[in-house]
Amino acid sequence: MNLVEVTPKNVLSETLFCIKDTKRQGFKDKMAWFKKRFKEGLKIKILKDEEDKMIGFIEYGPASKAWRPIDADNYMFIHCTYIYSKKNREKGNGTLLIEDAEQEARAQGLDGVCVMTSSGGWLANKTLFEKNGFKEIATKDRFELLVKTWNENAAPPKFIDWTLQQKKYKGWHLLYADQCPWNEKSVAALLNVAMDYGIDLKITKINTVKQAKKAPSGFGVFNLLHNGRLLDDHYLSATRFKNILREELKN
Repeated sequence: MNLVEVTPKNVLSETLFCIKDTKRQGFKDKMAWFKKRFKEGLKIKILKDEEDKMIGFIEYGPASKAWRPIDADNYMFIHCTYIYSKKNREKGNGTLLIEDAEQEARAQGLDGVCVMTSSGGWLANKTLFEKNGFKEIATKDRFELLVKTWNENAAPPKFIDWTLQQKKYKGWHLLYADQCPWNEKSVAALLNVAMDYGIDLKITKINTVKQAKKAPSGFGVFNLLHNGRLLDDHYLSATRFKNILREELKN
């Protein structure tokens, strides 16, 4: 196995794993986002086999710079990790990726590693992390916060209460960030549907860590709201949005 670090210099050849087509707008947006975050300590690493085939990846960085509503200043935070094929799971590949984040955290003198998990979409479930010594310390909505620490005196990570942010969004709102390369495609699809339905969907791009930490959902980088209520927290299709609109317009 070979763990390759993606950098601003090799990103076009190595790709971003979760999106490989360098001509897609989502790739270009994520690449621009990544280059800025790379300077802040963000790392993307791709696991390859002996034939140089991509198996999985991990994205992590200092929790103080995490694009999620968490407060965990002296920890490393894992944004995403994924093993693509089922045949490559249960073989220690996920553990290898997590151990890399842990080694980096120790090298930087941090207190541990933390991660948000979910049995729902777009995040790994907690099973893999619990197998690697992580402990669940908080839950909120569909999310769990897990931590592995080697400093018993360290302040534990905690969620920032994203529900407090929701009430200020009156009307229809969609907030998103380029941390996920598939958001842009979803935003365009939803905007077209909103226009067809005569809905004034206000689009806001999340451009800073501070904004992401104050996002109105746990996932943080995609937030669909209507009159102060969170309707969805990860990118969705036009069909899914039409179903949401029909339900909302009934009320």
